[in-house]
Amino acid sequence: MFERFTKDARAVVEGAVGHAEQAGAGQVEESHVLLALLDREGTRGSFALAALGLTPPRRQTVVRALDEARRRGGLSRADADALSDLGIDLSAVVSRIEETHGEGALAPAAKSGGWGRRPFSRGAKALLSQSLRTAVAHHDRHIGDEHLLLALTARPGTPAEVLADHGVTYSSLTGVLYGGGGAQTAG
Repeated sequence: MFERFTKDARAVVEGAVGHAEQAGAGQVEESHVLLALLDREGTRGSFALAALGLTPPRRQTVVRALDEARRRGGLSRADADALSDLGIDLSAVVSRIEETHGEGALAPAAKSGGWGRRPFSRGAKALLSQSLRTAVAHHDRHIGDEHLLLALTARPGTPAEVLADHGVTYSSLTGVLYGGGGAQTAG
């Protein structure tokens, strides 16, 4: 499948591995792919983000939102809502745990040392497969960074929630990248 990736999409995948290594993560997650997409400039994906109001200066708010989700142990807002329906206040649980064990205690533990490539999580592998399906659905011959971005917005989870909070949804991205309306600028 990687032979179908453009130079920009390959750079995103390599950047995701770099973000995972920098964080000391045991594997490459979907959030690492999003961070790598935010690093890129001059690509279809970066132009689409900018067109939707997520300019480079505003991208730091996405990074902060991903950091906050990591602090919650990677639980999405949908997960927090489901726990709330059961009478569990996730914010209170996180606060109590951090009082006892320190800030960031629920964040995945960093791995020290270790050489070589980080494996991709099940979600990150599914994201790569989704990007192929997205490219095929749009009759594109190659998988670009825009397909990785579209795939991120099409999958449930924290990266899609954070992007949606910033006005970047599958529908709005499709409108910017392929026309057909649906594009709205984030305010």
